[in-house]
Amino acid sequence: MALAHNRLHAARAKLRSKVGVRFTRFVVVAAAALTATEIALTLCNGVFHMTSTPAALVSWFCGAVVSYVLSRWAWERKGRPDVLRETVPFWVISAVVIVILTLAAKFAYHSAAWLGLTGIKHVLWVDFIWLVANCFTFLLRFLIFHYVLFAERTTAARAAATGPDSVPPGTRKAPGPAAAPHTAARAATAEAEAGTGKSAAKADGANAKQAAPAERSAAPQATPAD
Repeated sequence: MALAHNRLHAARAKLRSKVGVRFTRFVVVAAAALTATEIALTLCNGVFHMTSTPAALVSWFCGAVVSYVLSRWAWERKGRPDVLRETVPFWVISAVVIVILTLAAKFAYHSAAWLGLTGIKHVLWVDFIWLVANCFTFLLRFLIFHYVLFAERTTAARAAATGPDSVPPGTRKAPGPAAAPHTAARAATAEAEAGTGKSAAKADGANAKQAAPAERSAAPQATPAD
């Protein structure tokens, strides 16, 4: 019981450390993406004087590209990305995020007009509202990325391949496919040897029982004195 508790505690500690590492990396990713999207929004609003929706779309796209590239680094994904499991779900999630950010941009533009903000004050106010909206979506994206998009699939694959009853908890690992025939052969040989030993022991016992009466009958009988 104590051993099982210690193993469970170690597994929880390992999981927490892994989540902590991923979360720290995602903070770096979010900071880089936020910097890119804030710069794009400032240029769209202050330099090109775009309205709220086009400015939000351009700014979101700049941040999403940075986030996608660096998120693969945060979750240690290498090589060509899996289109169906990574690329498509990422952009679907980003589409949900852009809805939130577009609404935030509209609110920022309208509230700046209500407050009578112009020039640099208008730009800074819109940037501030955009920052708050991105902070709101930050935790949501991390949870989806960690537990859905970039979730570990090795444990599930191993469980599906071996089955729930193949390796009982607390026992040694089951032999691999290559070692299974040799293991079965050794077990069969051991059982055969054990059966042979038992048969020989039974035969010796039977012979001993049969020899005992013969020995008693062959022993010289004492004759009474004349």
